Amino acid sequence: MFTSFKGSHLVNSYHKKKLKNRFQMTGYVKAIIAAVVAIVIALLPTEMLGIADLNPVQQRVIAIFVFAAIMWLTEAIPSWCTSVLIIVVMLFTISNKGLTPLMGVEGASYVSYKAIMACFANPTILLFIGGFILAIALTKTGIDVVLAKELLTPFGSKSENVLLGFIIVTATFSAFVSNTATAAMMLAFLTPVLRAMPEGSKDRVALTMAIPLGANIGGIATPIGTPPNTIVLGYLSENLGINIGFGEWMLKMIPFVVILLLAGWVLLRFMFPFQQKKIDLVIDGELHWTYKTWIVIITFIATIFLWCFADVFDIGLNSFIVALVPVAVFAVSGVITKHDLEEINWSVLWMVAGGFALGVALSDTGLDKVLINAIPFSEFPAMAVMILASLVCFGFSNFISHSAAASLLVPVLGVVAGAMAHPTQPGVVATLDDGGVAQMLLCVAIAASVSMILPISTPPNAIAHSTGFIKQSEMMKVGIVMGVLGLVIGFLWLRLPFIFG
Repeated sequence: MFTSFKGSHLVNSYHKKKLKNRFQMTGYVKAIIAAVVAIVIALLPTEMLGIADLNPVQQRVIAIFVFAAIMWLTEAIPSWCTSVLIIVVMLFTISNKGLTPLMGVEGASYVSYKAIMACFANPTILLFIGGFILAIALTKTGIDVVLAKELLTPFGSKSENVLLGFIIVTATFSAFVSNTATAAMMLAFLTPVLRAMPEGSKDRVALTMAIPLGANIGGIATPIGTPPNTIVLGYLSENLGINIGFGEWMLKMIPFVVILLLAGWVLLRFMFPFQQKKIDLVIDGELHWTYKTWIVIITFIATIFLWCFADVFDIGLNSFIVALVPVAVFAVSGVITKHDLEEINWSVLWMVAGGFALGVALSDTGLDKVLINAIPFSEFPAMAVMILASLVCFGFSNFISHSAAASLLVPVLGVVAGAMAHPTQPGVVATLDDGGVAQMLLCVAIAASVSMILPISTPPNAIAHSTGFIKQSEMMKVGIVMGVLGLVIGFLWLRLPFIFG
């Protein structure tokens, strides 16, 4: 979907720069170190790990988790490659169809190979595919450009209003379209205006920063807005039986997103006050009305309606099933062709699948219960754990892929939160209810999305920085303040009784 979007040259330059040194020898050294550490952990006598009732299969899961953590943190190879690799390693070492010498551990539970492979087609991933297909269809028909033009028009030409317009419109697109593609498209609209401004102008900085700010925060608004959302949603549904519908998610998160976007607008106006009082935008593009255009418009409206209100009208469909409606309609009508499927960001989907696989391994081998019994999670202060989890995710997400950070932390924090909600030790009082479990994991999703301190923190940041209109120090100032605001406001928002009563 990146090549078809307006501004795709910005995405291409970002990816080329990112891949330039990816496979140097240092990457292989990091991978070898990760493999050696994991093998040592897997081969150590089980009792040396100091975890009661741990069996060799569960020990292998710990080794795989450590391997994944090192690989994702160091980015020795692309994050999606690590995900695929750990899934293959799981199939060989902990599945019920694994290597014969590794089978037959007495009292151990192996993971069904079908359950591991099913991570590639998890319902949450299909939900994401539905979102990608909708975005591609909007681009092919030109609806995205026309929508952007129409949505920006009401904000007029006053500089502060144009800034607010770009923040809100970018966030709106980012809620349904890839953050990267959205940032590229919106910056493509802005670039002619930015080039006409005096070099070193603070106006440039404010307008340029509006795009990554809107793209990163806007993704919080829907389950398909950003991969960490889908990872959290999938884990809650698959592992803890906590189901948050598409409409329910939006109802809980959109007001928070609006508050944070307005805070960002005020911040940019304060840090980079406008010298130019008026900005004239010229966005080229018009809609060509064909039967395919009408199909896309009707299907888009119907899909969003069903996502938001299927639960309200109790028609029995969930968000995952609804996500396949545009896929089927666009395929049959010819709106989407087999070549358009190449535009889907498969690397993100495979990245997410790796996170789901770790969650399946923790659960199906019984390692989650072993860890719950070994560490008195339920005795920890719930709020302290929630705050610490958010800070750790925020720290990781500023330096590694948000998807990788969420994939790494969500399975572990899911075990911790589950132990707090349903303690197994006699006489221990629960410190979280099921709503509290959802709160903790949603805090992680929010922490990932508001991590925008460095150019490497998110693709929208990198694309904005690559334009040359903004310095890294300026991006860091905005990122630090927005990160703190996002964590504090997000934590307080999720604690409100009408959000999780």
